Amino acid sequence: MKILVAGASGALGRPLITHLRHAGHEVWGMAQSPRGVEVVGALGAGVVQGNALDRSKVFAIMERLRPDCVVDQLTSLPASPFDLPLRLPADRVLRLQGGGNLFDAAQAWGVQRYIQQSCGFYLDGAGGLADDTALLKIAAPGHVGESARMYAALEKRVMSAAGMQGTALRYGFFYGPHTWYWPDGAFTAHMRRGEVALIGGGRSVFSFIHVDDAAAATVSALSAPGGVYNVVDDQPTGVQAWLPAYARWVGASAPGQMEEQAALQQLGEESVYYQNNLDGASNHKARRVLGLAPRQQPWGAV
Repeated sequence: MKILVAGASGALGRPLITHLRHAGHEVWGMAQSPRGVEVVGALGAGVVQGNALDRSKVFAIMERLRPDCVVDQLTSLPASPFDLPLRLPADRVLRLQGGGNLFDAAQAWGVQRYIQQSCGFYLDGAGGLADDTALLKIAAPGHVGESARMYAALEKRVMSAAGMQGTALRYGFFYGPHTWYWPDGAFTAHMRRGEVALIGGGRSVFSFIHVDDAAAATVSALSAPGGVYNVVDDQPTGVQAWLPAYARWVGASAPGQMEEQAALQQLGEESVYYQNNLDGASNHKARRVLGLAPRQQPWGAV
């Protein structure tokens, strides 16, 4: 199968290209920057350079390649999670408008399958684990709610595709090489500098996924029925448990404690929400249909 991966030089794009090539697919990666083009080429994929926001360029790429499947992994995230509020508006523009160009071009040139990156950590599990039918937390405050509404729009777009099989993969928080959550990652650097605090009771439940496991599930989705899948690991864990365990794993001091009222005043409502109102996700469907077999979190047993 000929596959075009948009956002191919990102934390998931890199292992995805490797997994796709090992599975025998013809893989093309679209990247915008010269560095991204270099990364994709070094992985052995065909390379096309283009900005997803350039609609005519995207249509020209699609016309030339005529892929069987497009995998939309477009993101514009900062090097550090602490900079998310500044970058998220641009990220939403890229995913909605740039991804819209990609989606429209795929439909125009007869692409058979379309796989959309979605979100497995802003799901409404009504206080429990969210399954694949759960809605996104579109009423959440600040950037959490805005991003949840963006993901809802992306899912609606891909699942309403005419004449093209649509799949939305709701990935958990990524960890592994080139992510924030790794020994050399940005979140770890903040932890080691004592810049991460546990807010209130840390009642949120986080669902993670290693980027290699996410890539393997994405490859499986190429031959699976379309639909929505939660691609998360087997260890949904409360913030109050995983945050100190992660600190021990990376050799950082235990996180400090911040009361919710103080966090509201200093950091804003969405920071309190992030640590106290997110629900974990169930991966039962992805395990059954995609053969997802996620590894254990490296900090889980520390």
